[in-house]
Amino acid sequence: MNYNNNKAENIKIAYIGGGSRGWAWGLMSDLTSTEEISGNVYLYDIDYEAACHNEIIGNKFKECDGAKSVWTYHAAKTPEEAYIDADFVIISILPGTFDEMESDVHTPEKYGIYQSVGDTSGPGGIVRAMRMVPMYEEIAENIKKYCPNAWVINYTNPMTLCVKTLYRAFPQIKAFGCCHEVFGTQSLLMIALEEICGIKVENRNEIKVNPVSVNHFTWLTEAKYRNIDLFPVYREFAKKHAKEGFTESFDEGWLNSLFFCNHKVKFDLFNRYGYIAAAGDRHLAEFCEGKWYLKNPQSVKDWGFALTTVEWRKNDLKERLEKSEKYRNGELQLEIKGTGEEGVHQIKALLGLGDLVTNVNVPNKGQISNLPMGAVVETNAAFRSDMVTPINAGEIPQSIYPLVARICGEQEQLSEALAKRDVDGIFNVFAADPLVTCSYDDAKLLFKEMVMNTKDYLNSYDLSML
Repeated sequence: MNYNNNKAENIKIAYIGGGSRGWAWGLMSDLTSTEEISGNVYLYDIDYEAACHNEIIGNKFKECDGAKSVWTYHAAKTPEEAYIDADFVIISILPGTFDEMESDVHTPEKYGIYQSVGDTSGPGGIVRAMRMVPMYEEIAENIKKYCPNAWVINYTNPMTLCVKTLYRAFPQIKAFGCCHEVFGTQSLLMIALEEICGIKVENRNEIKVNPVSVNHFTWLTEAKYRNIDLFPVYREFAKKHAKEGFTESFDEGWLNSLFFCNHKVKFDLFNRYGYIAAAGDRHLAEFCEGKWYLKNPQSVKDWGFALTTVEWRKNDLKERLEKSEKYRNGELQLEIKGTGEEGVHQIKALLGLGDLVTNVNVPNKGQISNLPMGAVVETNAAFRSDMVTPINAGEIPQSIYPLVARICGEQEQLSEALAKRDVDGIFNVFAADPLVTCSYDDAKLLFKEMVMNTKDYLNSYDLSML
């Protein structure tokens, strides 16, 4: 990598999960639309053919209208080829396949347990983490061996446990986890400000917030637009829309209606606790008691969000595979379109090309004073040249502390059990999760079935006692 006229050139990015048919294309678009940086992206995926397909697609972005920088894409045959001397490592993988995820999400339904996402918390998130941890230990070892000074950006869920595993396996790693959920809440605050006060804001970055807690169960303890405290504004907005929800789309184009919500869960949590829950309702619901919002499919519908079936994800993958072929053969033209993610802005800031403040997931160094040190938490952080500095977010407020502390404690307990491959310890976390509303004996049966459904990815665990 070198610098020339306030530009960083010859950057090397290792993209782990480089066969992705979603995140990878979004990154390609964001990189191409940024003129200050350029270089090479090495795409590594256990599905080498998928990485080769993305190599073709990535290199076609150079020809798009509006391309401002040149990035060359390479399908890496080995991890070493991707990692060696990388300046940045981006991780976006699926731990297992959609068949395993189908078990994660839908097997609990036999016991009346419903999950709207199933990749972060609850029974699905826990079993997914069992598959993820060995993969992330290997990723951390590769980074330590081939590019120990690289900055590592994680997009994979379960976010908290992914980042925790990277730091446990390589304590000197420079890693952080990125999630766009807070961005959606900033956009909702923009709408509230216009509806309640008649003030139109053009960019969500003008809404300044103080996020605290853990990923996908993040809360805002402060929200301002210039000198306007947005809590009274949101209070009126949430009260007004508490019964019917707010259905106007401010995120048009983000996947499909299964990913939308009408924010009734957010409003309900605000009206209960007085703080702004800052994630999508599908995620927030999974951290609450199982019968609050996920009692059954009708209850989910009444609360204005959806259960995202794995069948839908499989059908969506088929469509993306078709789209990939059309991009490669020129039948479908690529477009440069911003994703709204901040990964490229973070890269620029770390290269010294401007400063940035945004929410990230990193180990707690005291930025949340009443959660355990070392636990991975989500707060704002300042990005500067080769630095990510967490910003002091204060304490978790007392009214929501029991909810947050329980989840944080569960994640810490689970991380330790996963590191030791302690199947009994993992089950103890599983059985105590707020979504696991069945009896203890049924929880044992459910855990065994879910684990055995994904045993092909659990070779490092002793499953003989299940």
